[in-house]
Formats: sequence, C-alpha cells, structure tokens
Amino acid sequence: MKIHEYQAKELLRGFGVAVPRGRVITQAAEAAAAARELGGRAVVKAQIHAGGRGQGGGVKLAATPEQAAELAGKILGMQLVTHQTGPEGRLVRQVLIEETASIARELYLGIVLDRVAARPVFMASAAGGMEIEEVAAKSPEAILKEAFDPDAGLQPYQARKLAFGLGLPAAALAPAVKIMTSLARAFVALDCTLAEINPLILTADNQVVALDAKINLDDNALYRHPELKALRDLNEEAPLEVEASQYGLNYIKLDGNVACMVNGAGLAMATMDIIQYAGGSPANFLDVGGGASSEQVRHAFEILLKDPAVKAVLINIFGGILRCDTLASGVVEAARAVQLNLPLVIRMEGTNVEQGRKILADSGLKIIVAEGMKDAAEKVVAAAHTA
Repeated sequence: MKIHEYQAKELLRGFGVAVPRGRVITQAAEAAAAARELGGRAVVKAQIHAGGRGQGGGVKLAATPEQAAELAGKILGMQLVTHQTGPEGRLVRQVLIEETASIARELYLGIVLDRVAARPVFMASAAGGMEIEEVAAKSPEAILKEAFDPDAGLQPYQARKLAFGLGLPAAALAPAVKIMTSLARAFVALDCTLAEINPLILTADNQVVALDAKINLDDNALYRHPELKALRDLNEEAPLEVEASQYGLNYIKLDGNVACMVNGAGLAMATMDIIQYAGGSPANFLDVGGGASSEQVRHAFEILLKDPAVKAVLINIFGGILRCDTLASGVVEAARAVQLNLPLVIRMEGTNVEQGRKILADSGLKIIVAEGMKDAAEKVVAAAHTA
C-alpha cells in the first residue's frame, strides 16, 4: 500500500527522523495562512502517489504567503503528468505547504527487501535528488549497501560506514547515524516494502533533514497495523484494482488487450510471459489465489471485462485447492451474467478437470478450450487480433 509524502514524513517523525514543518491543504485559500505559520517563504508540493513531481510542475517555491496561495491554486486540480503516472496523469487533490531549507548537499537513503539475502538492505548514495533507478543504471558503484538483520536493526557501525562512504563532515556523522538507524527501525516496525528519503539534505550547519520521503507498506501485514489502514487513498489507485481488493483478488491493470485470470502468482507471471512470446500483450495481472470460491471467480471475471481495452480473455488454471469444476461454475455464471461477447480461451489441468470441462461443454457458451499453455497463448492472441 502506497501512502502520500506528508503521511510518510509524519510516520518517520515518530521514529525520530528530522523532517521539515508543513501543513496539508485542500483549498488554495488555506495556503497563505499555512505559509505565514512557516515564516512566509514556503514550498508548495503536490501530493500524489508518483515520483517526478518537480519535473511535471507539481513542486514550486513561494517567496510570499500570497504567492503560495497563487501556486496552490494552480497545482490543486491539475492533472499532474510524470514519468510514473503515464500520459493520463493524476488529479492533484492535496497540496503540502512546507518550510524551506538551506541545502548544502543532497543525498539518498533507502531500504528495500533483498529476497536473495532474505533480509532488508540499506542503500545510500551521494546522488540525492535523482531517481535511484537512473543512478543504478548509469553508476551502480555510486550506491552503497548494507544488509542488516531485522531483529537487531541497522547497527551504528554500519550507519557510520555508510556516512563515511558518503563523505559527510565529522559534525554531521552523529545526526546521519541517528537518521539512518531511525529509518531502519521504521522499516521493520511498520512492515514496509520500501522506505526512502530522497533527498536527505545536509544543511549549512551540518544537520540532516528528510526533505522528501516515500513509504510503501506490505498489504499482507496491515492486519498488524489497523491504524495504518486509514492512510490508504483510494483516489490514487486504479478503480478496478480497488474493486478487486474488496474481493481478496490480486489485480494489477496493464496496457495490453489480453485479459488473464490465473491461480498462483508464479503461473500468472508465466502466463503473461507466454502471451508476449505469442505476440500479444497482457491487459492485467490477476491471481485469484489457490482457494478462490466460485463467487470470487465470478467477480474476477466481471472485473476483467470492465477494462474497455480487453479484446480476448485467457483463463489459465492449475486445479489444486481451487478445483477445476469450481472455476468452471464461476466462469459460466459470470459469462451469462455479463452476456459475454468476447473470445474466451480456457486452459485448465488438475483436480476435477473432467468435471470442469463438462460444465463448460454443457454451458452452451462459445468457449475455446486449449491444450497446454502454448496452445492457449496462441489461440487467445489470434482471437484478440481478429476481435
């Protein structure tokens, strides 16, 4: 689950991370008062779930409270387009009015889970203010890394090693170590999948401050953090993804025209790959899970068909906990309910596969049954091209 910058900063503040003072507004008229509280000069920052806001015109510096109100009026309600939003952009509904800072240097701090090492990895770079993916691609040696045990946390000696590697002055070492260890504690305590400060600034008086922050929370761990569920902003999520989450379905919309319904994340990834290999393009990732009910299958099918870009549907199921007859019943029920008029290709194997095939055959629906994944991909791609 993604959260906004101002929410991430508030969480980090609770762990002892130094962040600028700021106030979130939804009306331009509130901006002048907020800027006055912060000393007159202020930064006006659009709050959307995407990076690159500055390049898109969503971050502006106001010299006066009046200018802050003027800029907030221009940013609120704009369709902000960045390299992460796609050409459609995101509607700005909230703006953060924040105090300015004296910047001597910009640095990068971030933590992700290294699945190979099976532990969090702390990353630091002197190339702050840049996209870390760009730094990794062009200058991977510029990224310093320290893996740490989540129970023990990032150790002070590890933080000092990173601080020395960043070339920080002696007076800034203690504040830097504090902010690094605090970020690591927040990552573990909040069950994050990503915790990032970019940029972390070094001020003229050797203080370190999180000028920007990004936190992604693990959806699977939210049951341990009921207070964090309220931070979810449904306006920032694709409507079909929100609807899918209400039924316990893992759905991510993509840009293709072949809809996919699969059980198991690994099989879903393989299915998308083989569609590409066959010359098509997947419209989504959809994992109904191993124990989906007939009702969940029906909801999943309905969600797939709400995407206007979809020209054909591929259902690829290996029946285990989710039996093939359960799947077939859900698909037939959904296809009749929505009066399906798109090509539907089904490949299934496993538990009760013969019963499932009989349900499909007796349904009277025009369903293309495939033998194997390669055959399924070729048939659905051909059907999408002629639809």
